[in-house]
Amino acid sequence: MTLSRPSRGPRRGRRAPATRIWTWFMVPGTLWMTAFLIASLVLVAVLAVGTTDSLGNPRFGFDLSSVRALTDPAYSHVLLRSLGYSLLTCVICLLIAYPVAYTIALHGGRFKNAMIAAIVVPFFANYLVRMYGWSVVLSDDGPLLRALRTIGLADSGTKVLNTGTGVVAGLVYGFVVFMIIPLYAALERLDVSLIEAGRDLYGGPLRTFFFVTLPATRQGAAAGLVLVFLPAMGDFVSAQLMGGPDQIMIGNLIQDKFFQGQNWPLGSALTMMLMLVLLIGMLGYLRRTRKDEAEARR
Repeated sequence: MTLSRPSRGPRRGRRAPATRIWTWFMVPGTLWMTAFLIASLVLVAVLAVGTTDSLGNPRFGFDLSSVRALTDPAYSHVLLRSLGYSLLTCVICLLIAYPVAYTIALHGGRFKNAMIAAIVVPFFANYLVRMYGWSVVLSDDGPLLRALRTIGLADSGTKVLNTGTGVVAGLVYGFVVFMIIPLYAALERLDVSLIEAGRDLYGGPLRTFFFVTLPATRQGAAAGLVLVFLPAMGDFVSAQLMGGPDQIMIGNLIQDKFFQGQNWPLGSALTMMLMLVLLIGMLGYLRRTRKDEAEARR
C-alpha cells in the first residue's frame, strides 16, 4: 500500500521577493513624479497669493486679491461653460465609443488587434496638428459643410467653427480614444455566457444590454469618463482653434494670464480652482470604484 504525498499549497515564499523587487523598481519613478507634482502644486499655490511688480513679473508675498478675483461672475461663467462642454463631451464620447468597443470586443474575431491599432495609431500624431486638420474639415468651406449643403442639410449660413458645437466637436475628436480603450478592456473581460444567460432571462437584446452588459462594464465606462473629463476641462486648443472669443474655456483664461496678461498670481489662482474641480471629479470616481469593489467581494 502506497501512501500518497500530501499536496503542497502554493509557494508564496518565492513570489514575495519577486513582488518586492517590482515594488522597488517603482520607487524611483514614483518619487520623481511625486516630488515634481508636489513642487509644482506648492509653487502654483504660493504664486496664487503673490503679487506682480510694475513690469508684470511675479513676486512672492501674501495678497488675496487674486483669490478674491475668482468671485467675478465672468470667471464663474467661463468655468461653468468649461464644465458644460466637458460633460457634454463625456456623454458624446460614451455614445460613440460604446458601440465601437462592443463591436470590436465581441464581434471582432481575429481582427481585434488590427481594429484597435487602426483606432489608436492616428492619435499618436501631435494633438495640435490633429486639431488644425479638424478645423480645416469643419471650416465654412470644408468638406463636411460642402457635403451637407449638397444634400440639403445645411445652407450658406450654417457654421461650425467659432461656435460651441465646434469646440465640443474638437474635444470629442481629441479624446474619444480615451473612452474606447477602457470600454474595450471591460468588454473583452466580459464573460459571454452572462449575455447568453441574460437573453434567456430577460428576452430581448435591448433588455439584456441594459440589465447585463451595461452593469458588467460600468467600471470601464467610469474610467473612460474620468479619462475624457480631466483633459477636456483643461483643454484650450479646441476652444482657441474652433471656438470664437465667446467660447473660451478655463484653459484659455489660464494661458492668457500667464503668457499674455503677465498676471501669474491670477493665472495660478485660476489653476488652483481648476485643480479643485478636477479633484472633486477624481474623488467621486474613486469613491464609486471602492463601492463597486466592496459589492463585488460580497
